[in-house]
Amino acid sequence: MKIKSPAKINLALDVTGKLDNGYHSIESVFQTISIYDEITVELTDSGIALTCEVPEEFRTSEPIPCDENNIAYKSARKFFDDNNLDIGCRIHIKKRIPSQAGMGGGSSDSAGVLYCLSKLTGKEIISPEKLGADVPFFLTGGTAYVSGIGEKITPIADYSGYFVIAKGRQGVSTAEAYRKIDSLVNPVHPPVSKLVEAIGNSPESAYKYFGNIFEDAIQLEEVNTIKSVMLECNARSAVMTGSGSAVFGFFGNSYHESVDNAEYCAKELLWAGFYARVCTSVNKSFIEI
Repeated sequence: MKIKSPAKINLALDVTGKLDNGYHSIESVFQTISIYDEITVELTDSGIALTCEVPEEFRTSEPIPCDENNIAYKSARKFFDDNNLDIGCRIHIKKRIPSQAGMGGGSSDSAGVLYCLSKLTGKEIISPEKLGADVPFFLTGGTAYVSGIGEKITPIADYSGYFVIAKGRQGVSTAEAYRKIDSLVNPVHPPVSKLVEAIGNSPESAYKYFGNIFEDAIQLEEVNTIKSVMLECNARSAVMTGSGSAVFGFFGNSYHESVDNAEYCAKELLWAGFYARVCTSVNKSFIEI
């Protein structure tokens, strides 16, 4: 079975507190977008074999493990154990989602492997949140309000938008990002609830409520440079996604008002040496191919 599994962006992301167990509580709006990893899964008699195809442009980030440390491998192992299946599989991942970007590439791969194995075996997916807080979201995708530690997912009205995604060479570890959040004094909290309301009632103005508290904590020069280029190219908003370090520029809700500026922006960023792609929001996760 072969599928395309999407990236996500955080249209808004706020950290609302730190829990006794060390985790942080968040509020966010997640959105799947049309940048995909390709995942192929084939059942075998025994064992789990994982191969990865990583573009040269991603190899400046922290190397993607292509062994039992990869979340896709762990997902297959958990699926077989949960369902008492004495079989194996071969997994091949063609990476198109940048790593250390705040775009959920690992969680998307995890969900994609679970989806394929469920389809191939007819068995259920059990407790995907144990693999990572973002994994359950990727099993459905679309637009969702996310709270708790990321495990509380409430689908909201589908959001339609045209974006440019860009990333430099710098990566950010999630653990490091949260440590820096803890040291912020009087941070500015993005208006997540207003964004949820706007997506339902006036989506053309929703971009006014995009924001990410991690921008104040991370302070990456490349993020600021990318945002400046996007805004100079008539992006209506430019915001870092997740805990970094990719940035999305929003160019409009419809093709005719968005595509020319978005394509020009992507070319400018590519010329400046950044990863850059034009993409759209998508209202589901997986595409079978």
